[in-house]
Amino acid sequence: MSETAIVKAGVCGKTTRITATPSDDMMSVTVRIESDCPMVSKVPIIENIACYEEVGTPFNESKVYEWASQNIRHTACPVPCGVVKCIEAAAGLGLKKPVSIEWE
Repeated sequence: MSETAIVKAGVCGKTTRITATPSDDMMSVTVRIESDCPMVSKVPIIENIACYEEVGTPFNESKVYEWASQNIRHTACPVPCGVVKCIEAAAGLGLKKPVSIEWE
């Protein structure tokens, strides 16, 4: 079953819709990204992501963070984290729970 997450990036005002669809065997996912951010929407599909590897790999070996490094110039962008969280939920590897950064 596909999972969809919405990321509202903050001061830039950009919104991204992330949909992760698992393969029949739940071992990989395809991620589709819709965004009003030109950097995020530059490459809107990330295919054949190995679920178990992606959610447990170091940042510098992550296919999602590799995609982000090639397309997004703002390192504080929350979209890559949202993509990984969506993969995790679609693969049944994590519970769906809101994530936030709040200022005091």
